Amino acid sequence: MVGASPVATLKVDVDALRNARGVIRLCLTAVASNFPTCEDDARAIARSVPASMRTLAYEGLPPGGYAVAIIHDENGNGKLDTFAGIPREGFGFSNNPRIAFGPPRFSSARFTLQQSGDEQRIRMRYMF
Repeated sequence: MVGASPVATLKVDVDALRNARGVIRLCLTAVASNFPTCEDDARAIARSVPASMRTLAYEGLPPGGYAVAIIHDENGNGKLDTFAGIPREGFGFSNNPRIAFGPPRFSSARFTLQQSGDEQRIRMRYMF
């Protein structure tokens, strides 16, 4: 179709999930100020899928820069549980950046989605 905006598909594979309990909560955003929670971002795409589902596709995305944040909400309470500020549940980010204190910067998790599509393999991390 002449003049149609290009679209792409992003495939997200989740690795190293320690069990299939609860849900995986994913947040896809192109806005640095709303990373990693996607709060106040009308264009962000947040999804919750059963933890047994390890692959997810986002279709019809415009090419550009994005970042993905994932939590493994094992008890299904809708949030990342912490103890003394340390996550008790799993988490992961696109590009699998090094984690020090707190979540990585958007720039560390950012990748460029091309018209032909892209795949992000995100390794889950657990502190406890």
